[in-house]
Amino acid sequence: MESVQQHRQQASSRGPVRVALVTVSDTRTPETDKNGQWLRQQIEAGGHEVVAYRIVTDEPAQLHVVLDDLFATSAQVLLFNGGTGIAPRDNTYDALAGRLEKTLPGFGEIFRMLSYEQVGPAAMLSRSIAGVVQGRLVFSTPGSHAAVQLAWTKLIGPELEHLAFELVR
Repeated sequence: MESVQQHRQQASSRGPVRVALVTVSDTRTPETDKNGQWLRQQIEAGGHEVVAYRIVTDEPAQLHVVLDDLFATSAQVLLFNGGTGIAPRDNTYDALAGRLEKTLPGFGEIFRMLSYEQVGPAAMLSRSIAGVVQGRLVFSTPGSHAAVQLAWTKLIGPELEHLAFELVR
């Protein structure tokens, strides 16, 4: 059986990972989307490619349209940020969770564990999720900049190539 390290080595030889970014917000614009700007910098600094970028309001119908639109791109990984809380306006989790064909429960579990170290019990309010839809990885994180940085630097970024590799091996 191959080790995780062997998978990572094989994955790194496959070239850049193609990523789509989606910020879920009623107020952000491309100029004020700190998360989108920061994620783009991190992705490109890692030698990967941002192939799509959207800002969408937290309306289930709009989230489904954006998700479907992204399936028409070459994106292997779709990163959503925002709308994962429990406020009445937070619909991202509900819109995306129902579409996941395979779930990665460990992502949300580890994210909340790491968040707990930063924000304490408020970490339980996060409904961060990840999974696979139509052969693409979908991640959904809170919209706070600290949460986006945490998810990228501790979980998604270090495993990006390996995650994309696992979809096609």
